[in-house]
Amino acid sequence: MTMQIQEKPKVPSTEERIVSLPGVSWPQFKAIETGLEDVRAIRLTYLQGVLEIMSPISDDHETVKSTLGALLEAYMRRKGIRHYRRGGFTLEAEGYASGTPDESYSIGDRRKHPDLVIEVIITSGSIKRTDLYLPLNIPEVWFWKSAKLRIFQLKDTQCREIKLSQLFPELDINLIVKYVEYPDQYDAIQNFLSEVKATS
Repeated sequence: MTMQIQEKPKVPSTEERIVSLPGVSWPQFKAIETGLEDVRAIRLTYLQGVLEIMSPISDDHETVKSTLGALLEAYMRRKGIRHYRRGGFTLEAEGYASGTPDESYSIGDRRKHPDLVIEVIITSGSIKRTDLYLPLNIPEVWFWKSAKLRIFQLKDTQCREIKLSQLFPELDINLIVKYVEYPDQYDAIQNFLSEVKATS
């Protein structure tokens, strides 16, 4: 009797990877983008001749993105702040930059460009992410990276890090951070709202 040893099937990796390609013209980028438009697992970012290709989008990335968005939306509803969720649609400055935030929101009124974009960074690339949104006059950008939330204000082609959101000056950012990686998303939102109510 011969024994056959079966190899365990390889589990596909969900680790994000980023490839940076310098010296890519805008027309070349648009051609690559068109060729990959049906591939949902790939995200393209372009800034001044540098193209970044990220794939795949990890489970951790999507979990943090959805929880962070859910917490912020729960806060805005509790505070009666009129808002419009814009999602992750591509924002472009023709010939210069193209990027897709994880979430974006218009506050008060729905305008062409959102007032807030949120990016979750699990794997860093070479492109300076704030520069993507400067030419579009996006007022505020939030970056989640390594269990920290950093807020940047973009104004008059200048970018500066700020401690408190200018859009939500009463929001305790540490409270958001506390619940983003909470084990259960539902409990995270319920407990977050309880603390928001207690401090109102």
